[in-house]
Amino acid sequence: MLEVERTKNIHLITYAEVQKVTGFVGNFEVEVLQHPRYTNDKCIGCGACVDVCPSFAPSEFDQNLGHRKAIYVAFTQAVPLVAQIDMDKCIKCHMCETECELNAIDLEQKPKTVRFNVGSIIIATGWDEFREEGYCGYGVYDNVITQLELERILAPNGPTFGHLVRPSDGKHPKRILFVQCVGSRDLKRNKYCSSGVCCMISVKNTKLIKQHDPDTDITVAFIDIRAAGKAYEEYFLETRKYGVKFVKSGIPKIEEDPKTKNLKVYMIDELEGCETLKEHEFDLVVLSSAMEPAKGIEKLNEVLKLETSPSGFFKEFHARLNTVDTNVAGISLAGAAHGPKSIAETIMQSKGAASSSAKILEPGKYTMLMVKAVVDLGRCSICGLCVDNCPYDAITLTKDGAVIDEIKCRGCGICAMTCPSSAVTVRGARDQQFKALIDNLMMKSPVGTLK
Repeated sequence: MLEVERTKNIHLITYAEVQKVTGFVGNFEVEVLQHPRYTNDKCIGCGACVDVCPSFAPSEFDQNLGHRKAIYVAFTQAVPLVAQIDMDKCIKCHMCETECELNAIDLEQKPKTVRFNVGSIIIATGWDEFREEGYCGYGVYDNVITQLELERILAPNGPTFGHLVRPSDGKHPKRILFVQCVGSRDLKRNKYCSSGVCCMISVKNTKLIKQHDPDTDITVAFIDIRAAGKAYEEYFLETRKYGVKFVKSGIPKIEEDPKTKNLKVYMIDELEGCETLKEHEFDLVVLSSAMEPAKGIEKLNEVLKLETSPSGFFKEFHARLNTVDTNVAGISLAGAAHGPKSIAETIMQSKGAASSSAKILEPGKYTMLMVKAVVDLGRCSICGLCVDNCPYDAITLTKDGAVIDEIKCRGCGICAMTCPSSAVTVRGARDQQFKALIDNLMMKSPVGTLK
C-alpha cells in the first residue's frame, strides 16, 4: 500500500464510496462521495490528539475485542496514516484541537463529491465473514469466536498483544475446538465452499497455537479437509504431527456452563456412525466461517448493474474461458468480488484484471462484439415495455419508436421477450437464424450418397 501511495500515476481516494458510474468502455464517468475525516492535509498521524481524547469506542480493526478513541488512526500501517474522528462517539470537548500543534483538526469539514473519467474499472470489494447470532452459540456465549477474531487475538499488535486468552475471563484456554464450514456448504445458508480458505486458516492457526504452547489440546471438527493448493496437503500433514486432532464430525448443539463459561459441545462422530452423540467440554470454540460477499456489493451494483451469481458475488463473463472480465466491456473483477479465493488465487486474478485493463488503455481501436438488440421501427407500437424492462437503461422512447444505445445494450434479450409486436430482435439470436440452424442439423442426406 505504501508503494501504491508513492507511485506517481496512482491517485488514492480513501474513506469514500462510489455513487454513480455512467459512460462506456474507454470513457467511464465516475462520481465518488468522500466522507469527512475532520482532519486536513496537515495531519501526519502523530497521535498527539489520540492521547488526550477522553472518549472510547470498540475498535473495528480489532474485531471489537479492543478499544479505540473517538479520534483515531485506523491501524498502524493505514494508508494514508492520518487521524479521523468518529462523530458518533465524539463528545465535542475540543481537546484534540487544543493539543494539535499543526492545526490539523477541522470539525467543520463536510462530505465532498469527486468526479473523474477513467477508461476501465477493476472491482475489488473484498469479503465479509459469515456471522449469524445464535448459530453455534456465536454472539450468545462469550467464548465462541470466529477465525478473524482469533487472528486479532494472536496478532502481536492486537488487543491482547498476541497472548491467547479467552474473552470471558482473560484466561489461557487449554482445550480448543475449531468448527469447520460454519455457514458454508449449507443448504439453508451458503451452498458454496469458501475455496478451502477456512480449512487452511484452521491448519495455520492450530499449528501456531501448538508451537507456542504444545500442551494445548486442540480438536478440529470437519466435514472434509480441502487442502488443494500447492504444498497445502504437506502443510496439513505437518500440522497433524504437532498433535492436532482432526475429527470428521457434525456439531448439532453447543451449550455454556454458566459458572465456568466452558462450552459443552455435542459431537456426532461420523466415523463411528451418525447415531453416536458424545459430549465434550472446551474452554474456547473457534468458528471457521464462510466468506460472504462484501456488504457494499448490492449498493455498488445498483450503480454498475452487473450480473451476480446465486451466491451474491459478481459474475464473470465466462466461467471457464474468461473469469476476469464482466459482461460489461471495460469492467473487470479481482479477488473475492468474484467469489471466495485464497491470497494466491487473488493475486493471480488481480494480475489478469490489470492486464485486461492495460490492453484497453493501449492506443488503438477497441473491438466490441455487437451482439446487441435491434428495433424494427416499422413494427414498433411505442408501448414502452422494452424501456420499462431493460435493466441497463439502454433503451429510450422517441416519437418514431424505441431506440437502442448499442454501447449500453448487453444483448440479454429481455426487451425482445417482452415486446408484444415482435419489433425487437437480438443479433445472432433471430428466429430465422435458429430455424436455419435446425433445418441444417436435421437435413437428411440425399438417397444414394451414403455408403
